[in-house]
Formats: sequence, structure tokens, C-alpha cells
Amino acid sequence: MVQASESGANGGMDLDAGLGANLRPDLGADLYVAITNHGFGHATRTASVLAVLQRLRPDLQLVLVTGAPRWLLESYLPGPFEYRPRKLDVGVVQADSLQMDFVATRVELEGIRDRQAQMIAEEASWIRDRGIRLVLGDIPPLAAPIAQAAGVPCWMMSNFGWNFIYRDWGAEFEEICRWIEDCFGQCDRLFRLPFHEPMTTFGQIEDVGLTGGTPAYDLPSLRQQIGLTAPPERTVLLTFGGLGLEQIPYDRLAQFPDWQFITFDAHAPALDNLINLNRLGSHRREQDSPRLDLGKRDRPFAPLYRPVDVMPLCRCVISKPGYSTFAEACGQDTPVISLTRQGFAEAALLLDALPDWVPHRILEQADFFEGDWSFLREPLVPVRAGLPDPDQHPPRHRPEAKRGNEAIAGAIAKYLSP
Repeated sequence: MVQASESGANGGMDLDAGLGANLRPDLGADLYVAITNHGFGHATRTASVLAVLQRLRPDLQLVLVTGAPRWLLESYLPGPFEYRPRKLDVGVVQADSLQMDFVATRVELEGIRDRQAQMIAEEASWIRDRGIRLVLGDIPPLAAPIAQAAGVPCWMMSNFGWNFIYRDWGAEFEEICRWIEDCFGQCDRLFRLPFHEPMTTFGQIEDVGLTGGTPAYDLPSLRQQIGLTAPPERTVLLTFGGLGLEQIPYDRLAQFPDWQFITFDAHAPALDNLINLNRLGSHRREQDSPRLDLGKRDRPFAPLYRPVDVMPLCRCVISKPGYSTFAEACGQDTPVISLTRQGFAEAALLLDALPDWVPHRILEQADFFEGDWSFLREPLVPVRAGLPDPDQHPPRHRPEAKRGNEAIAGAIAKYLSP
């Protein structure tokens, strides 16, 4: 299972590993950022917002509070930040990006709920001691009561709340959902992202555009760096989020000898037409791979390459339903071939809205795991046409459609003005 073990309020994490570059914990801070302990997507989309905030207000001191690995945050966030490893929620306990453990998830949730008084008191005291002025959450329920106890506002950003996910899991989760809804009811402001559920538990709701990273490389130079020779129409990115998939049928790639596939899977086999950026990046020095917007950094563990960096080079992305992958692909106008996903309510939101953004194909899991991958040779389904009423056009036509990072960062910068 890809979940940190719990040991008291701090989740059994190494609390001495907590500083990002150039920050000292004895100094004050401005923004406490609580990020859900689930996969990688919440961390990358939040870090993308914070990267814009750092450009707007490089003077602000940021504290990132999460169980997500520091190297992941650094791959999206170029400036200094303080890393406070804390597990404020669970998300879903999973073996990989598609296999979920409902029982283990409920047990861990109940453990956090039972310790919430101690966790809230500790974090609120820490916030007051550091002089923090605002809490931003994506989207641990405890972030709101922590902020309230500390006497500062809580803003959140997400396309769903965890009560929306757990509500479909039966009577055993009803009490947990009520607890989460009570927490979310204490939030002062929600930035609701695209691909969203109604999120009616929240009071003040503001809709914003897509969030996520943008490519950091000159594309012709990147093609040369990674050894990509196939044209875009025969280049495919395989990416399945931070948890990956246990059994990707890489043997199907033999049917496409004149194509190239890109993966970040550390366990993928070595194939002539498979570029593994996980392995390639670990053997390159950052100063030999200049990035357009991340600059020179003394961060040896941050990966050189991210999925969003190579999306513009590809015919399509093959993935599972996930907000950050979908949002970054839509931001780059890169088509998406998505597997279906059962038991996770957000998947239906993503798959229902995807036709409004990019050419696509919805793929049953059997066609991916057991089929011959002939779907790659078939035309993609075109983007859904707009409606006659301009107010009902698909969201991609709106001016703010791809500027969620800027909208959220701008609001934070304004609130934290001297």
C-alpha cells in the first residue's frame, strides 16, 4: 500500500527532514498550505498555484503541510518553501491507481477523526506561533477547523470533497461523511476547479479555470535530450498518476515498432520503442538540461522531467481518470485516452466533462489490459461541439478556462498584501 504508517498526530514521518531550500523554521511565515495525503495530483496542482504566487509575491514565506514527497513538490515549485511532513487526512488507501482498499481507508479515517482534537490543537498552536495569516487546503477536511482554532481564514481549492467520494461506499462511511461535511462547513472560501461536483457543503464558492503545471523545456531541444525520433502522430505518453499500475501490458508495444512510447514507470521493461524518463532523468545532471521556468536549483532529488513537459510532443496521453493529468493535458490541448474507473465518484465527473476539452477515447479496462491496442490506430472522438447559446459553450471557450493558477494565486497575493 502506498500510504505512510500512522504513529500519533504526525503520521510517523521524519519531522527533521522538513525544510525546503533557504528557509529557517525560527522565522515567521505567511501561508500554511495543507495538501491531502492521496496520490500525487493534489500536490502538483497546488504547487502549480504556489509557483505563480511566488512569481507574484516572492517575499511570501510558504509552509507546505503534507505527506506528499518533497521531491514532487520541488518539481513544480521553484522557489523556497518550508516542508512540514504531516498527515492530515487519508484520501484512499490503494495498491495502485485503480485498486482501492475500503476497509483500510475507513480504519485510517477513524483514527484521524479520533485524534482530531490533539491534531487541531497542535497545528493551530504552531500556526499562531509562526504568525501565519492564511490557510489554503487541497483538500484535507481538518484544514478548516485547524484554521478556525488558530483564528485565521481557511480557503480551499478542489473539484471534489472527500465526502463525495466516500458517500458511495455504503453505510459504514455515513458517520465519516457527516464529520467531513462539518469540517468543510468551516471553510471560508472555496475555489472550485473544473471537472467538479456541486460541493454544496461549502458556503462561498468561486469557479476558476484549470490548474496544473506547464512545459518547462524548449520542445525541439527536449526531443533531442530524450532521444525522441518518432513524429507526434506516433508518440504516446503512458502515465497513471503517482501510484501507477501494477500490470501495464508493455508487450503490446511490439505491435507498434515505428511508434515511440514514453513512460515514468520505474519498473517498465527496457524496450526499443519505450523511453523511460524515470531512468533517463536519474542519469542526467540538471545543469545539462536547462528548463525554461524552473531555473537552476540545488535540488538533487527533484526529477528532471514531468508528464506535462512531454505532453506537447505526443499524439495522446493514455491514463486513468485523474484531475491533474486531465487538466494538464487539456491545458496543452493534448488528446486523452482514458481507462474507466469503478468505485471512485470523481472518475465519472472527469469522463463526462472530458469531451468538452480535447479529442479523446474512453477505454474499458479489458481493452487496455487484454486487448490488442488497436484503439491507437483508430480516430479519436472529436471535441464536443459548442451550443448555440454563448453562455452554454463548453468551458474551454471561456477566457479564464486555463487560468486557474493565476486566479487563485492572485487572490492569495491580494489578501496577503502588506
